[in-house]
Amino acid sequence: MTSGYISRDVWTEEHQLTNRRKFSILASVSLAASFAPAMLWSHSRKTYAAMSPKSPSVRQSPTLLTAPIELAGDWGRMLEGAADQVVERMRHACLDGVRLLSDRQPTRLRVDEHTSGSPAVWLHPDGSSMAWIIVDIGERDWSKLAYQFGHELGHVLCNSWQPDAKPAPPCQWLEEAIVEAHSLRGLGRLAKSWKEAPPFAGDNAFGDAIARYRQDIIDHYAALAESQGLTRNAVAWFADYRDEVEKLALNPFAQAMSVTILAEYDREPDCVEALGALNRWPGRTGLPINEYLQQWETSCGELQASPRLPVRLRQLLGIT
Repeated sequence: MTSGYISRDVWTEEHQLTNRRKFSILASVSLAASFAPAMLWSHSRKTYAAMSPKSPSVRQSPTLLTAPIELAGDWGRMLEGAADQVVERMRHACLDGVRLLSDRQPTRLRVDEHTSGSPAVWLHPDGSSMAWIIVDIGERDWSKLAYQFGHELGHVLCNSWQPDAKPAPPCQWLEEAIVEAHSLRGLGRLAKSWKEAPPFAGDNAFGDAIARYRQDIIDHYAALAESQGLTRNAVAWFADYRDEVEKLALNPFAQAMSVTILAEYDREPDCVEALGALNRWPGRTGLPINEYLQQWETSCGELQASPRLPVRLRQLLGIT
């Protein structure tokens, strides 16, 4: 499943100048919208809009879980509304039950299907509060869509969607491992929910296909971790391979570490909320790992988020 192991790329303004394309934008169908008292179908724009009753209460700002999602790009001959459903279900699988504490959450999400290139977060310096996610999937490849979206959504959760969020060594590898584990966690929850209550009638069995897709990735990463010695001694692993580990992107060492982080998510679910405290400091991932983890712990304190994950990573890697 070579298509599953894709390093993150970031699209900047320079890409935008040479890769202009017309976008066909579809508003997403939020699962929560099914509980609204009425639904409006606009034939001219082919969009859904939930109509909520008027309320005297003050409107709350969108969070990463509630921000509207729009689709853009070339989705081929996919069933109308299907991609919306998959993306929305994966968002809930990743974020339901997670305290979203970041003070830098986008107010909109765009999921843009490209026909080539790597998944990415497009860092567009236009002053908007929209997080722009790029995916590259095959025709109706819903497992791949959920996986790629979950990874890039993880970067957005880690505050890596604004124009100043360009990846940098030496700690980008750790963010990659963190968000890869975030996507794998979401895929597990998606597989279970799909089997119990599929978005498409009679499609319960596809939950098993999602679970197999996820397990194939985990098995590959676990084999890497074993061959590198990570499973035997993480401190020695980091010391021995540090030059290779700290290279940019989702390299094989980051892939191996993602399985360790996934186990932390499963053991202590509240540690996921710490992702919202990442990268809220000058230098972002460009800091040495001891400073990076210290800044992360401090940021957790500022947002009153659990510092369990950065503390645990410090212990695992022997960072003082």
